[in-house]
Amino acid sequence: MNISQFRKPKVFIPVLVVIAIAGFVAIKLLAPPPPPVYLSAVATRSDIQDTVLASGTVKAYQQVSVGAQATGQVKSLKVKLGDTVKKGQLVAEIDSLNQVNALRSAEYALDNLRAQLRSKQATLKQAQLTLARQQQMLAGEASSRETFETAQTTLDTTRADIESLQAQIAGGRISVNSAQVTLGYTKITSPIDGQVVAVVTQEGQTVNANQSTPTIIKVARMDKVTIKAQISEADVVKVKPGQQVYFTILGDLDHRYQTTLRSIEPAPDSILQDDTTSSSVSSASTSASSTAIYYNGLLDLPNADGKLRISMTTQVNIVLAEARDAVVIPSTALGERAADGSYTVRVIDAQGMAQPRRVRIGINTNARVQIVEGLQAGEKVVIGDGAPAPSDSSQHHGPPPM
Repeated sequence: MNISQFRKPKVFIPVLVVIAIAGFVAIKLLAPPPPPVYLSAVATRSDIQDTVLASGTVKAYQQVSVGAQATGQVKSLKVKLGDTVKKGQLVAEIDSLNQVNALRSAEYALDNLRAQLRSKQATLKQAQLTLARQQQMLAGEASSRETFETAQTTLDTTRADIESLQAQIAGGRISVNSAQVTLGYTKITSPIDGQVVAVVTQEGQTVNANQSTPTIIKVARMDKVTIKAQISEADVVKVKPGQQVYFTILGDLDHRYQTTLRSIEPAPDSILQDDTTSSSVSSASTSASSTAIYYNGLLDLPNADGKLRISMTTQVNIVLAEARDAVVIPSTALGERAADGSYTVRVIDAQGMAQPRRVRIGINTNARVQIVEGLQAGEKVVIGDGAPAPSDSSQHHGPPPM
C-alpha cells in the first residue's frame, strides 16, 4: 500500500474552513437584527379608584362633661368607669348641709316678711277706721284739721309699708326658689344616654363651683361614632359632603368600614386659638406660613358592637371617582398629552417592536390609569427602555473551535 494515498485528503481541510467561515459570516450579515428590549406591562382589567387619603381620629358622636354647680364634698359617686347611664339618672351627690341651711334661712326670711305684712294689714285697718272717725268729727267741728291730716298721713304710710313688704315678699320667694335650685344641684344627673368614659372627681373630693364648674364625670354616646379626618388644603377643594368614604383602624387593617362624608368644617383647628395681641397674630402668621393646614372632614358610623373607641387612629380614603372592570395600565406608560386630551402610548406589536398609539384615559391615580379608548386588555405597553440589544462588535466571528 502506498502511504501517499493517506496524506492526499489533508489538502481539502483549508478549503472546508474557508467555506465554514464564509457561511457563518453570510448568516450573520443576512439575519435580521434582534428586536429591542423594552420594560413592558400588560393592560389588564381591574377596578380603579381615585381617592384622597387622610388621617383620622375616632370621636364620640356626643360627649358631655357633667359638672357640679354646687360647692361641697362629693358625698357619693353612683357610677363607675364604663357604666351605661340613662338621661336623668343620678350619678353623684354632693354634701347638701350648707344648701339645706341656706334654703331654711330663705324660708325663714320669707315667713318673717309675711308676718310683718299681716301686722301692717291690721295697722291699715285701724288707720282706715281712725281716718273715718276723724272725718266725721271734723265735719261736726269736734276735732281739728291737724288731727284729721295726721290720721290721713298714717293711713298713707301704712299703705306704702304694705306695698314695700309685698315687694320684699316677692324677693323672698325668689330667694327661696334659688335656694331650692341650689339644693337640687347637689344631686347630679346625666344629661344624656351614654357611657361613662371618664371619672374626673372621686368620692370624698371637695369641689368649688364658685370659681369654675368642676367636672365630675364625662358621658359619651358610643352607639354611634364620628370620625374626624384631617384633609390637607391641597385636597380639600376636591372633596364634598356625600362622597363615599372607607377607612381602616390599626388593630384591624383587613376590615374596611364604609360610610359617607357628612360635612367639612369651614376652618382649621387653629382658629380656636385666641390671638388677642399683635405679637401673637404675627407669630400665628409666621407659623401658618411654615405649617401644613388641615381641614376636618366629619363622617358618622354606627358602632353597635363597641369596636370603635375614642381616639383610635384611622386611615381614611375619600373616593373621588371609581370604575369597575376597567382597562388599566401603569401611569408611567403615558407619553405626551395632545391638545385634544389624548395621550400617546407605545404598544408592542407581534414582532416585538413598539408602535405609538393614541389613547383616551379616565381615572389617573398617578400609579395606575384607566384607558377608556384605544387599547384592549392583554396588549403590552412600554413603561421604560431596557438594556440595548447586543451589537455585532460584541459577538465572536471566528470559526467554531475545532
